[in-house]
Amino acid sequence: MSRKAVFPGSFDPITKGHESVINRACDLFDEIYVAIGINTNKKYLFELEDRKKWIASTFAGNPKIKVLTYDILTSELCKSLGAKYILRGLRNTSDFNFEFSIAQTNRALVPGTETIFLVTDIEYAAINSSIVRDIYIHGGDIKQFIPDAITI
Repeated sequence: MSRKAVFPGSFDPITKGHESVINRACDLFDEIYVAIGINTNKKYLFELEDRKKWIASTFAGNPKIKVLTYDILTSELCKSLGAKYILRGLRNTSDFNFEFSIAQTNRALVPGTETIFLVTDIEYAAINSSIVRDIYIHGGDIKQFIPDAITI
């Protein structure tokens, strides 16, 4: 049986922190689905197709990583893919407090679904997509915060 994980997020945009967590998780899983959630009530800065392309470019050549979009509950996506694991990166205790409740809820919705937390590398602990978007909107250079494969 293959060990499949779903790494959900908006990835608006994907950051080096996301990239690091996904690359490190490749040692743990046979397949990782980087799943871009679609929330029609949320306003994104970057187009869905661009985000999908950037993620695919970042992990080009790694057959373990697949990119998809979804508009259902993450736990239901896992069930439909036969993925037992949800992968999440933690930067700090605030992330843990937020993710802990979601993990418990996902497990209640689809029993057997486990959330695996990987602690972000220290050099990426202060980076998140909101900060990167703010820098970009105000004309700053975001290159140091996003994967090298991305050209914006």
